[in-house]
Amino acid sequence: MTTYTITSPKQLRTTIKLPASKSISNRALIIYALTGGSVLPDNLSDCDDTEVIIQALQEMSDEINIKAAGTAMRFMTAFLAATDNGEHTLTGTERMKHRPIKLLVDALRRLGADIRYAGEEGFPPLRIKGQTLTGGELAIPGNISSQFTSALLLIGPMLRRGLTLRLTGDIISRPYIDLTLWTMREFGADAEWTSVDTITIQPKAYVSRPYIIENDWSAASYWYEMVALASDAEAEVRLEGLMDGSKQGDSSVRYIFSLLGVKTSFATRKPGVPTTVTLTKSGHRVNRLEYDFVNAPDLAQTIVCTCCALGVPFHFTGLQTLRIKETDRIVALKKELGKLGYDIEVVNDCELRWNGKRGDSSELGIDTYEDHRMALAFAPLSFRFPGLCINNPQVVTKSYPRFWEDLESSQLIIHNS
Repeated sequence: MTTYTITSPKQLRTTIKLPASKSISNRALIIYALTGGSVLPDNLSDCDDTEVIIQALQEMSDEINIKAAGTAMRFMTAFLAATDNGEHTLTGTERMKHRPIKLLVDALRRLGADIRYAGEEGFPPLRIKGQTLTGGELAIPGNISSQFTSALLLIGPMLRRGLTLRLTGDIISRPYIDLTLWTMREFGADAEWTSVDTITIQPKAYVSRPYIIENDWSAASYWYEMVALASDAEAEVRLEGLMDGSKQGDSSVRYIFSLLGVKTSFATRKPGVPTTVTLTKSGHRVNRLEYDFVNAPDLAQTIVCTCCALGVPFHFTGLQTLRIKETDRIVALKKELGKLGYDIEVVNDCELRWNGKRGDSSELGIDTYEDHRMALAFAPLSFRFPGLCINNPQVVTKSYPRFWEDLESSQLIIHNS
């Protein structure tokens, strides 16, 4: 097992070129393939999740292994089902074979898809025979995973009758659905919310065009955390390639961290133009934080870790999807923060609460559970816990391959053992 031991610098002054948005890259790649693959998007993410989609689309082998990439599993399931590209088995890691996909498979079957389970019912691997689907009206629960919804939306323009998709019950991660619709419209799709719970997509083919991917607001969150935790009152981090008014749901990180003492300044606010964002300390933060993460669940680990290290009690809701991510993130957060003396309370199976009290640290070795965001969110805690250790740190390649190099360029010292 590889372990990184991290020591933070006394001063934090750095400029970081963030990775491209994984979320936009993966959506744009599926659309690129649906247009016939003539113009590849520019500034694609170099993370594992995007690489497996690129490889799958290039090779289209009999067995397609998307490894641990949940987005790729959902998006490729819909893509393979709705395109006449033969028959394929779609599989992944052992963890992926225990991540539910029945809701998406059932929905695609109702649209006419030919999908069979090659293993346990309701889970990958899947055997998919591609064909042009009829489309029409469909209803699915809105409170399971926005990736299921996005997978269906992306193929909507290619269906003979288009797609009218109604989301029943509570709708979670709505910004990710909006990001999908926005990306689709960038390529000429006619796709809109036609009521509070219904999306209508016309049977109008995508248009191939040059396209530049924005950098990733999710990756920015870990630098916000470092600024918040640094003892350096003059800490300053400049992040390149972000946009004001971004459609990425995790751009809400700038608001959340404004409550935790971090100020965000844009070099330019011209719409649609990537710019440099400067993070500094504001000197003000809340005494307690309550927040509903239903629209930005991927920020939860970062904010939980930050609040604990700052001593800010919290009550966080809207965390139900954390149970079905790369690991059960609620269990993982509770266990690993417990090592550092923080006793996090799990409420109603989908909420986290902390009263602000801390006990003694039992150890500084943080396990990552094959989950990139565990490594990414815990590493900045080295600003408050000198000598913090991250076990199996290589998991960051799933979304932020250059993370450790960026830390070292910012004068954090990393010992490999």
